[in-house]
Amino acid sequence: MARYTGAVCRQCRREGQKLFLKGERCYSDKCALARRDFAPGQHGQARKKSSEYGVQLRAKQKAKRYYGVLESQFAKYFEMATKKSGMAGENLLKILESRLDNVVYTAGYGMSRRQARQLVLHRHFTVNGHTVNIPSFLVKPGDVIEVKGSACEKIKENVEKNASRPVPMWMSFDKDALKVVVNRLPERSEIELDVEEQLIVELYSK
Repeated sequence: MARYTGAVCRQCRREGQKLFLKGERCYSDKCALARRDFAPGQHGQARKKSSEYGVQLRAKQKAKRYYGVLESQFAKYFEMATKKSGMAGENLLKILESRLDNVVYTAGYGMSRRQARQLVLHRHFTVNGHTVNIPSFLVKPGDVIEVKGSACEKIKENVEKNASRPVPMWMSFDKDALKVVVNRLPERSEIELDVEEQLIVELYSK
């Protein structure tokens, strides 16, 4: 399976803002963007004028990097979104939010989506009683996500660190039982990520 293996801090620097891809490090003085507030590469500090296409492309790249999705899969999600009723941009964000690795991160099991993806790959979670090790698995309303067997120390540690993180209304999280119930798919107002979905729609509509 294809995946990005480069330095994730370069992605934040390229977008010019924190994407919170490395968990706790993003909140510390070690954050690469805090130390080098310019794009990576030889010409990173040069001033560049963005075209309309460039602005739309950056919106798509930012969304891909937030969720850790590569191009082919992102395009597939957009195609799925256009076939659903409602606005394609909002449908796209709902699909991305319903990925299992994102649900695991949002519930507080992981410090970042990247770590949540790793925890899923290592078979630490079940969905409706069945082990699922596919980060892109799309959950549905009514699905129950639980930690498989006895929780590993890393998951317990993450849950304690994220105790103050608010859990969105579209899911319920039982901290003691380490169980998440998906009540419904999120509304656009509940997705706090800085994603301009209309620009993504315009890009794919060209």
